[in-house]
Amino acid sequence: MSWQKAIFNPILKRVEKPQLARATDPVAFRRAFERKAKIMFHGPRDVEREEIVLGDAQALHLTGPWADAERVILYFHGGANVCGSPKTHAAMIGQLAKRAGVDAILPSYPLAPEHGFPAAIDSARASYDAVLARGYAPHQIVMGGDSAGGGLVLALLGQLLAENAPVPAGVFAFSPLCDLTFDGVSVTVNAAHDVILPASRVSDMAEMYLGTHDPTDPRASALFADFTDAPPVWLTVGDTEILMDDTRRITAKLQRQGVDVQMHLEKDVPHVWPFFHNYVPEARATLDRLAGWINRRPGWSDGS
Repeated sequence: MSWQKAIFNPILKRVEKPQLARATDPVAFRRAFERKAKIMFHGPRDVEREEIVLGDAQALHLTGPWADAERVILYFHGGANVCGSPKTHAAMIGQLAKRAGVDAILPSYPLAPEHGFPAAIDSARASYDAVLARGYAPHQIVMGGDSAGGGLVLALLGQLLAENAPVPAGVFAFSPLCDLTFDGVSVTVNAAHDVILPASRVSDMAEMYLGTHDPTDPRASALFADFTDAPPVWLTVGDTEILMDDTRRITAKLQRQGVDVQMHLEKDVPHVWPFFHNYVPEARATLDRLAGWINRRPGWSDGS
C-alpha cells in the first residue's frame, strides 16, 4: 500500500462517507460534487475540452495533440444515477484518453429522481447511435463507465446484443453498479470497510432511479443481461467496496457466456479510485493498465 492511499482512505471515511450518508437533496448533492471535482481533480494541461451536442444530449469532447481522432472512448459518468456530469469526470478520462492516445466523448444523460428509469439507458443508447453518426465505425469505439455509469454501459452492451446491433471494440468499467436488487454479499460484509459508499443508502438510491420498475430488468441491472457474443470486457473493483460482488458476479456470468473478460480486484482502494489520480499512485497504475488494454483492441494499434 502506498503512503498516499494510507492517508487518503481514512480521510474519505471520516469526511466523504458521512456526507453521503446524510445527503437528502439531489440538487444540493450535485452542486457539491461539481464543486469538489473542480477543486480536487485535474487532467493533463494539454487536454482540450469542447462542449458538443451529441444527438439530443450535451456532451464533452476531449482531445489533444497526442490523440488519434479516428478512435474514441465513449464514457458514461457515475454518480448513483442522481448526480455527476461530464465535467466531474473529465479530469480522470482526460488522463485515460492521453494515456491511450485517443479522443474521448462524455455525454450527459437524464438524472433521477426528476428522470427515472429508463431515461438514462434510452439516452445512452441514443448517444452511442450519435457517435456512430459522427462517422466512427463500431471497431473504433471503446465504451466505459464508473459506478452507476459502469452499470449503465454494461446494460447498454446487453441491449445492443439483444437488438443484434453493432457493438464496440470493447467495454470497461470501474466499480460498476450492476445489480439494483443489491443482493451481493459484499453490500453487507463490506459495509464497515467501504470508505466512501454508505450501505445504508443503497435502497434510497435505487428507489429514486427505479420507482416501481423491476430491478431485475436487464436494462436497469446489467447482471441480468445476456452477453453472448459480447466484445472483450475489462472490469476493476476494490476488495473493500460494497459493490465488489457486482463485479465478481458479472465477471462470472461473462465467463460462462464465453466473453473475453478481465477482472482486476484491487486491495483496499476507494470506490472508483482512478478519480484520485492526482494523489494516489494506485489510481495512476490502474489507468496505465487500462490504457494498455484499450490499445490492444483489434484495429486500434499494431498489437504491441
